[in-house]
Amino acid sequence: MSRFFKGSDSESDSSSSDSEVNVPRPGASTARPVAYAFSDDEDEPKRIVRSAKDKRFDELREIIKKMGNHKKIKDMASVLTDFEELGKAYDKSKKVIEKENQIPRFFLRCLVELEDFVSECWEDREGRKQMSKNNAKGLTTLRQKLKKYNRDFESDIATYRENPDEGEEEEAVDSEEEKSDEEAREDFTKMKAAKEESRPSKKVTYDDDDDDDDDIDWEMSSDSSSSESDGGEGPGTTVYTAAMFLKKQPGEEKKEKKEKKEKRVKKKREEDEGGEWEEVTKGAPMIKEAPKMFAKDTEVNHEAVIKKLNEIISARGKKGTDRNEQIALLKELQSISNANNLGPAISMKIMFHIISAIYDYNPNIATCMRSEMWEKCLAGVSELLDMVEANPDINIGENILEESENVTTPPYRVRGCVLTIVERMDEEFTKMLQACDAHSTEYVDRLKDEKEVCVILDRLQTYLVPRGTTEEICRVYLRRIEHMYYKFDPEAYDNPKLENKSFKDMEEMCKFIYAKDLTDRLRTRSMLCQIYHQALHDRWYQARDLMLMSHLQDTIQHSDVPTQILYNRTMVQLGLCAFRKGNIRDAHNALVDIQSGGRAKELLAQGLLLQRQHERTPEQEKIEKRRLLPYHMHINLELLECVYLVSAMLIEVPYMAAHEMDARRRMISKNFHHVMRMSERQALTGPPESMREHVVAASKAMKTGNWKECKNYIINEKMNAKVWELFYKSETVQEMVTSKIQEESLRTYLFTYSSVYDSLSLETLAEMFEIDQGVVHSIISKMIINEELMASLDEPTHTVVMHRTEPTRLQSLALQLSEKVSSLVDNNERIMELKQGNLFFQKSGGMQDRQDRFQGNYQQNRNQNWQDRRNQRQNYSQRERAY
Repeated sequence: MSRFFKGSDSESDSSSSDSEVNVPRPGASTARPVAYAFSDDEDEPKRIVRSAKDKRFDELREIIKKMGNHKKIKDMASVLTDFEELGKAYDKSKKVIEKENQIPRFFLRCLVELEDFVSECWEDREGRKQMSKNNAKGLTTLRQKLKKYNRDFESDIATYRENPDEGEEEEAVDSEEEKSDEEAREDFTKMKAAKEESRPSKKVTYDDDDDDDDDIDWEMSSDSSSSESDGGEGPGTTVYTAAMFLKKQPGEEKKEKKEKKEKRVKKKREEDEGGEWEEVTKGAPMIKEAPKMFAKDTEVNHEAVIKKLNEIISARGKKGTDRNEQIALLKELQSISNANNLGPAISMKIMFHIISAIYDYNPNIATCMRSEMWEKCLAGVSELLDMVEANPDINIGENILEESENVTTPPYRVRGCVLTIVERMDEEFTKMLQACDAHSTEYVDRLKDEKEVCVILDRLQTYLVPRGTTEEICRVYLRRIEHMYYKFDPEAYDNPKLENKSFKDMEEMCKFIYAKDLTDRLRTRSMLCQIYHQALHDRWYQARDLMLMSHLQDTIQHSDVPTQILYNRTMVQLGLCAFRKGNIRDAHNALVDIQSGGRAKELLAQGLLLQRQHERTPEQEKIEKRRLLPYHMHINLELLECVYLVSAMLIEVPYMAAHEMDARRRMISKNFHHVMRMSERQALTGPPESMREHVVAASKAMKTGNWKECKNYIINEKMNAKVWELFYKSETVQEMVTSKIQEESLRTYLFTYSSVYDSLSLETLAEMFEIDQGVVHSIISKMIINEELMASLDEPTHTVVMHRTEPTRLQSLALQLSEKVSSLVDNNERIMELKQGNLFFQKSGGMQDRQDRFQGNYQQNRNQNWQDRRNQRQNYSQRERAY
């Protein structure tokens, strides 16, 4: 007999009871047992049979969940690992997905969200800088891999992005069905266990021993289980029909599931809607009325307005305060006071608080205010100045106490400081420019406001000069100077002798600050601004003398950082002015400190550079960004570098030619030597493209004395567009550079090839370098006087006679070898004396004797050379007299 319908908990016959109940065949009897207990239920744990689809999809969901947690903390290395695991899990699920003939929506949603997350992290440059090295590397790799991986799902991702909510309801319903099925299984299991506990243990058997019933497919759904437990002919009995034991047709099962889905979706929609729809009337939405300031019967007088003002101000800075509403309330209060003619003093007092509330609107000092608030701020400050100018009898000052204020009767006394408000407005204007993109129209629109800012400063100066303290006048003067010093005036450049208004105003304000200022900072900044302004208009000697007399180069390291930045900008402008005037050595000396470190951009506050040694903290980066200058005040860095390298070339190349065989030759410009060294390391040198390559090619041409090639490398269409056309009157600058190249090429030629010639004609040199003969004569005379060239000028024949006093190349190499051998011998002797231990007794006498002999020989040879040159000159003069 089959054990399938046994009522006992054990499978062994020994555990059965004494009485055995024989149950007739299903067709013979009308009564059925209450339930069928399976003997395996208590011996083994419950097994849930899941399809391959559920297994694979659950694995994908688990990985997506883990990836979401890692995305929250921005652990990019772990997100990359999760993405790789997701790709492997999807490859395993391909067979299941092919059967479904549709990519799961949750997988597409994961790819879309991950793509958006990666693009957002990549665009956040500040966030990327703060990432650790591991996370930054993970983000870069993830971005590349995700871009490559998403190519296979382009059409599906595009469809998902068009309708992201489509299919979400079905997924929610499926999940609800799964939950309900699980709950039904749990209820059925609990119910069955309870019934088995209440029923006595009996052995239930059938008369027939056939095992055909083992092949019956049992599908116990939640509905069937509930019907079994509830239905029945009597207590403890259940009626089973033949249909319950038959397999359902595939179409019927799908139909039932579909109906259930529709019911659940409908129910969920009804719950989400939360009631019936309401009709909306046409027209604009109703605007809530602002709260009334005063009650209907309240008398509006000074005491009531001040009380209300204090009430509004008391909410300032608190957590739940609406800043927009506070500004609106203050404006309404001002309009009420004006309507009731309460006097200008109370209106001015409210205006001070309105502007303060506008400044308080943005609590973060590192960021700028919004454009609409900036426009309100400009309008408010202009209105305040109108009030101040219209009522000069009102005494305004920040030292007036609130108790001593008088806003009811004249003489009026109001607590406040117009200068502080205008200074804050100027700082906000700078922050607005810093926050804008320099190449956008927004920056240009915002820069147009500078005209209004300067007008406000002029009006403030007019108001403060007759009644303000010297400190306040100095502060407003400095604000005006800082808006003037970097602006170029072509009229003042073309006519330096005529009195120009900008120069006149600048000079008056600076002199006042020099005489009256009690703090070093204002005096230093005003002096630097004046030097910058003079240098910008090519007044080289005035700017140079003012810089030298101020001695700022000795004390500038003790100043604050913005003042040091202004000093760097002034030195750069001074160097550019010296270059335009043809003072090449002065230009090089002014620019060498800025250019030698390779940090010109940072030193001039025109941008931040990545630091290799140590990373900036977020606080340091915010502070340094606040110091950056607006774009319209920048100095072109490529122009600056070109001027420096050309100046270094004009100084360094002749010096290198003059000291070619000198082993202890010093470097004048390290940056120039570094650029030359880098070009020499290149295996293949093509035609120059960048500005540096042009200067390097020109330097190589100058070494051989080829001035035309050097000039063509420095002055051409490409270099004109990049550098020279940025100068005002660029033709004058190009002519100056050409003449300097001709002169320095002549000097380099004489240094390099003087040992080859016995004499040189001045006319030949003038034709070769296309310069006047008088210029050639003066250059060679200077070289002879400075003992750079051992030669003499023959005036009747206009020739240069070379003196053979300089050693040849072979002799120079021999001298270098002898010096190195002598130093080697000295080192060996020192080592021997250290080993023998008699260093303190002999005191290196042999070495000292050799040094004395060397010094004596050197002096003797020098005297002999001088005597030979003197004899040659005497013989030459005697020959001239004989002719």
